Amino acid sequence: MNLTIAIGELNTLRVERDTDYGLYLRADNFEEVLLPNVYVMENEMPIGAEIEVFVYTDSEDRPVATTKMPYAKLGEFGYFTVVDYKPYGAFVNWGLPKDLFVPLSEQKCHFHIGSKYILRVCLDKQTGRLYGTHKIGKWLSYEPKDLKKNQKVNLLVLSQTPLGFKVIVENRYEGMLFENEIFEPIKVGDRKVAYVKKIRNDGKLDLSLQPIGKKASANVFEEKILTLLKERGGALPFNSKSDAQEIMKNFSMSKKSFKRSLTSLISSKKIASDEQGIKLL
Repeated sequence: MNLTIAIGELNTLRVERDTDYGLYLRADNFEEVLLPNVYVMENEMPIGAEIEVFVYTDSEDRPVATTKMPYAKLGEFGYFTVVDYKPYGAFVNWGLPKDLFVPLSEQKCHFHIGSKYILRVCLDKQTGRLYGTHKIGKWLSYEPKDLKKNQKVNLLVLSQTPLGFKVIVENRYEGMLFENEIFEPIKVGDRKVAYVKKIRNDGKLDLSLQPIGKKASANVFEEKILTLLKERGGALPFNSKSDAQEIMKNFSMSKKSFKRSLTSLISSKKIASDEQGIKLL
């Protein structure tokens, strides 16, 4: 259970008392926060139970709990749509009833209603209010001491460049996916699992959407083909002569990797291949 109530984060809190407005939850230091009735599940939240909730501030800047999760929590990055604009700032949809405020001073360009932007969720320590910032550079670290080559990481696609796509890795670091190594659809705002290919001298990361090394990537590709075959009734109209773009579209891999995987699967008698395509054995 949480020692204190943390704004902008997941909290494990104890159900303390029931009121007409909802349940009051408390932390170990006896701080309390309201979980409104709309989120209360009567049979699953008895007095004394510990439940996990997200805590933010309502329209009157009072802490409030919810069982709904935002698109990004405090310290995380997300891809948000602008739903309203005022002279003093913008409001973006972040998955909760109260929209996230982005002050004018935290916008790198003029926001437009309906447009989407990569933002970081921050906390104003003086007011206790959460806000979004478009000025994300100062929040990125270039000392990835906790990462190593071939480590699996989570990333958010930040922007497209002539070389490929800039990404934010583990909500902390800047990385790059190179165009000639991408074999699946990708766009700004996508969340992907990737692997550290190289840690550069400047602290930026080169990444791959496939595990590093022939054996590791081969296992992933073979499993992907088998999984798709099982999902599609055991047969697919693809073989080693299929078009490279169609292979990339359907299997998210290069034709070279596809052919190598087929050869391995055929030799291990897991699939068969003919002019019509491939099928499970």
